[in-house]
Amino acid sequence: MGIAEFVAHLGTQIIGGIGYAGVLLLMVAESMVLPVPSEAVMPFAGFLVAEGRLSLTGAVAFATLGSLIGSLLSYALGRFGGRPFVERYGRYLLLDAEDLAWTDRFFRRRGGLTVFVSRFIPVIRHLISLPAGMAGMRLVPFSVFTVVGAGLWNAFLAWCGFALRANWSTVMRYSEVVDVAILVGLLGTVVLLVLRHLRRRRRAS
Repeated sequence: MGIAEFVAHLGTQIIGGIGYAGVLLLMVAESMVLPVPSEAVMPFAGFLVAEGRLSLTGAVAFATLGSLIGSLLSYALGRFGGRPFVERYGRYLLLDAEDLAWTDRFFRRRGGLTVFVSRFIPVIRHLISLPAGMAGMRLVPFSVFTVVGAGLWNAFLAWCGFALRANWSTVMRYSEVVDVAILVGLLGTVVLLVLRHLRRRRRAS
Protein backbone atom coordinates (compact mmCIF):
# COMPACT_ATOMS: atom_id res chain seq x y z
CA MET A 1 0.00 0.00 0.00
CA GLY A 2 1.48 3.35 -1.06
CA ILE A 3 1.55 6.45 1.12
CA ALA A 4 -1.31 8.16 -0.72
CA GLU A 5 -3.43 5.02 -0.59
CA PHE A 6 -2.67 4.56 3.11
CA VAL A 7 -3.58 8.19 3.87
CA ALA A 8 -6.79 7.86 1.88
CA HIS A 9 -7.73 4.66 3.73
CA LEU A 10 -6.97 6.22 7.11
CA GLY A 11 -8.84 9.39 6.19
CA THR A 12 -11.98 7.52 5.18
CA GLN A 13 -11.93 5.62 8.48
CA ILE A 14 -11.55 8.84 10.49
CA ILE A 15 -14.28 10.72 8.62
CA GLY A 16 -16.56 7.70 8.62
CA GLY A 17 -16.06 7.31 12.37
CA ILE A 18 -16.29 10.88 13.71
CA GLY A 19 -17.80 12.82 10.82
CA TYR A 20 -17.28 16.59 10.80
CA ALA A 21 -14.60 16.42 13.51
CA GLY A 22 -12.65 14.03 11.29
CA VAL A 23 -12.92 16.41 8.34
CA LEU A 24 -11.71 19.26 10.57
CA LEU A 25 -8.72 17.36 11.97
CA LEU A 26 -7.60 16.02 8.61
CA MET A 27 -7.78 19.44 6.99
CA VAL A 28 -5.79 20.97 9.84
CA ALA A 29 -3.07 18.43 9.01
CA GLU A 30 -3.50 19.05 5.26
CA SER A 31 -2.82 22.75 5.68
CA MET A 32 0.44 22.13 7.47
CA VAL A 33 3.45 20.15 6.25
CA LEU A 34 1.92 16.74 6.92
CA PRO A 35 1.33 14.44 3.91
CA VAL A 36 -2.47 14.57 4.00
CA PRO A 37 -3.78 15.58 0.55
CA SER A 38 -7.16 17.24 0.42
CA GLU A 39 -7.85 15.05 -2.62
CA ALA A 40 -7.91 12.11 -0.20
CA VAL A 41 -10.25 13.84 2.25
CA MET A 42 -12.87 15.99 0.58
CA PRO A 43 -14.11 13.64 -2.18
CA PHE A 44 -14.92 11.03 0.47
CA ALA A 45 -16.66 13.70 2.54
CA GLY A 46 -18.69 14.48 -0.59
CA PHE A 47 -19.53 10.80 -0.94
CA LEU A 48 -20.89 10.83 2.62
CA VAL A 49 -22.94 13.88 1.68
CA ALA A 50 -24.45 11.86 -1.17
CA GLU A 51 -25.31 9.13 1.37
CA GLY A 52 -26.98 11.68 3.63
CA ARG A 53 -24.47 11.18 6.47
CA LEU A 54 -23.06 14.71 6.18
CA SER A 55 -24.38 17.96 4.77
CA LEU A 56 -22.46 19.68 1.99
CA THR A 57 -22.47 23.00 3.85
CA GLY A 58 -21.23 21.39 7.03
CA ALA A 59 -18.49 19.38 5.30
CA VAL A 60 -17.15 22.43 3.46
CA ALA A 61 -17.44 24.67 6.53
CA PHE A 62 -15.55 22.29 8.83
CA ALA A 63 -12.96 21.57 6.13
CA THR A 64 -12.35 25.27 5.57
CA LEU A 65 -12.12 25.93 9.30
CA GLY A 66 -9.54 23.15 9.48
CA SER A 67 -7.64 24.69 6.56
CA LEU A 68 -7.58 28.04 8.35
CA ILE A 69 -6.42 26.57 11.68
CA GLY A 70 -3.64 24.56 10.04
CA SER A 71 -2.56 27.54 7.97
CA LEU A 72 -2.46 29.81 11.02
CA LEU A 73 -0.32 27.28 12.90
CA SER A 74 2.14 27.16 9.99
CA TYR A 75 2.00 30.96 9.71
CA ALA A 76 2.91 31.27 13.39
CA LEU A 77 5.75 28.80 12.93
CA GLY A 78 7.13 30.90 10.08
CA ARG A 79 6.54 34.19 11.88
CA PHE A 80 8.18 33.30 15.18
CA GLY A 81 10.61 30.55 14.25
CA GLY A 82 11.30 30.66 10.54
CA ARG A 83 13.38 33.82 10.27
CA PRO A 84 15.72 33.05 13.20
CA PHE A 85 16.17 29.55 11.78
CA VAL A 86 17.06 30.85 8.31
CA GLU A 87 19.37 33.51 9.74
CA ARG A 88 21.23 30.88 11.74
CA TYR A 89 21.16 27.83 9.49
CA GLY A 90 20.09 29.25 6.13
CA ARG A 91 23.56 28.96 4.63
CA TYR A 92 23.24 25.19 4.81
CA LEU A 93 20.03 25.44 2.76
CA LEU A 94 21.47 27.98 0.29
CA LEU A 95 19.43 30.78 1.87
CA ASP A 96 20.76 34.14 3.01
CA ALA A 97 19.67 37.64 4.03
CA GLU A 98 19.05 38.61 0.41
CA ASP A 99 16.58 35.73 0.05
CA LEU A 100 14.75 36.87 3.18
CA ALA A 101 14.59 40.42 1.87
CA TRP A 102 13.21 39.17 -1.45
CA THR A 103 10.55 37.16 0.38
CA ASP A 104 9.54 40.23 2.38
CA ARG A 105 9.21 42.38 -0.76
CA PHE A 106 7.29 39.69 -2.63
CA PHE A 107 4.67 39.16 0.08
CA ARG A 108 4.23 42.91 0.54
CA ARG A 109 3.40 43.27 -3.16
CA ARG A 110 1.64 40.01 -4.05
CA GLY A 111 1.03 38.18 -0.78
CA GLY A 112 -2.76 38.05 -0.97
CA LEU A 113 -2.95 36.75 -4.53
CA THR A 114 -0.14 34.28 -3.87
CA VAL A 115 -1.86 32.81 -0.81
CA PHE A 116 -5.16 32.56 -2.71
CA VAL A 117 -3.73 30.84 -5.78
CA SER A 118 -1.54 28.54 -3.72
CA ARG A 119 -4.61 26.92 -2.17
CA PHE A 120 -5.26 25.25 -5.53
CA ILE A 121 -1.71 23.96 -6.10
CA PRO A 122 -0.51 20.61 -4.70
CA VAL A 123 2.52 20.72 -2.38
CA ILE A 124 2.59 24.55 -2.43
CA ARG A 125 -0.64 24.79 -0.42
CA HIS A 126 1.03 22.75 2.35
CA LEU A 127 3.96 25.17 2.57
CA ILE A 128 2.81 28.65 1.56
CA SER A 129 1.89 29.71 5.11
CA LEU A 130 5.51 29.39 6.28
CA PRO A 131 7.01 32.07 3.98
CA ALA A 132 3.91 34.22 4.51
CA GLY A 133 4.62 34.16 8.24
CA MET A 134 8.34 34.71 7.75
CA ALA A 135 7.59 37.75 5.62
CA GLY A 136 5.26 39.15 8.28
CA MET A 137 2.26 39.25 5.94
CA ARG A 138 -0.65 40.96 7.70
CA LEU A 139 -2.79 38.39 9.48
CA VAL A 140 -6.24 39.57 8.35
CA PRO A 141 -5.52 39.49 4.58
CA PHE A 142 -3.70 36.18 5.03
CA SER A 143 -6.72 34.70 6.80
CA VAL A 144 -9.24 36.08 4.31
CA PHE A 145 -7.40 34.83 1.23
CA THR A 146 -6.83 31.48 2.92
CA VAL A 147 -10.52 31.04 3.72
CA VAL A 148 -11.66 32.06 0.22
CA GLY A 149 -9.10 29.95 -1.64
CA ALA A 150 -9.34 26.89 0.60
CA GLY A 151 -13.13 27.18 0.74
CA LEU A 152 -13.47 27.11 -3.04
CA TRP A 153 -11.04 24.19 -3.37
CA ASN A 154 -12.73 22.20 -0.60
CA ALA A 155 -16.17 22.82 -2.08
CA PHE A 156 -15.00 21.70 -5.52
CA LEU A 157 -13.53 18.44 -4.21
CA ALA A 158 -16.58 17.75 -2.05
CA TRP A 159 -18.84 18.32 -5.05
CA CYS A 160 -16.72 15.90 -7.10
CA GLY A 161 -17.13 13.25 -4.41
CA PHE A 162 -20.86 13.95 -4.24
CA ALA A 163 -21.25 13.69 -8.03
CA LEU A 164 -19.17 10.54 -8.39
CA ARG A 165 -20.59 8.92 -5.27
CA ALA A 166 -19.25 5.36 -5.06
CA ASN A 167 -16.53 6.27 -7.57
CA TRP A 168 -15.11 8.99 -5.32
CA SER A 169 -11.70 7.28 -5.37
CA THR A 170 -11.48 8.10 -9.10
CA VAL A 171 -10.98 11.76 -8.16
CA MET A 172 -7.95 10.91 -6.10
CA ARG A 173 -6.48 8.54 -8.70
CA TYR A 174 -6.52 11.13 -11.46
CA SER A 175 -5.56 13.99 -9.17
CA GLU A 176 -2.42 12.05 -8.23
CA VAL A 177 -1.31 12.18 -11.87
CA VAL A 178 -1.75 15.95 -11.90
CA ASP A 179 0.02 16.24 -8.54
CA VAL A 180 3.03 14.29 -9.80
CA ALA A 181 3.28 16.46 -12.92
CA ILE A 182 3.12 19.64 -10.85
CA LEU A 183 5.63 18.24 -8.36
CA VAL A 184 8.09 17.50 -11.16
CA GLY A 185 7.69 21.06 -12.39
CA LEU A 186 8.24 22.41 -8.89
CA LEU A 187 11.37 20.32 -8.41
CA GLY A 188 12.70 21.63 -11.71
CA THR A 189 12.04 25.17 -10.51
CA VAL A 190 13.87 24.49 -7.24
CA VAL A 191 16.87 23.15 -9.16
CA LEU A 192 16.96 26.30 -11.31
CA LEU A 193 16.73 28.52 -8.21
CA VAL A 194 19.57 26.62 -6.54
CA LEU A 195 21.76 26.97 -9.63
CA ARG A 196 20.92 30.68 -9.81
CA HIS A 197 21.82 31.09 -6.13
CA LEU A 198 25.14 29.30 -6.59
CA ARG A 199 26.04 31.49 -9.58
CA ARG A 200 25.17 34.60 -7.59
CA ARG A 201 27.33 33.43 -4.69
CA ARG A 202 30.27 32.74 -7.00
CA ARG A 203 29.98 36.22 -8.52
CA ALA A 204 29.86 37.78 -5.05
CA SER A 205 32.98 35.95 -3.97
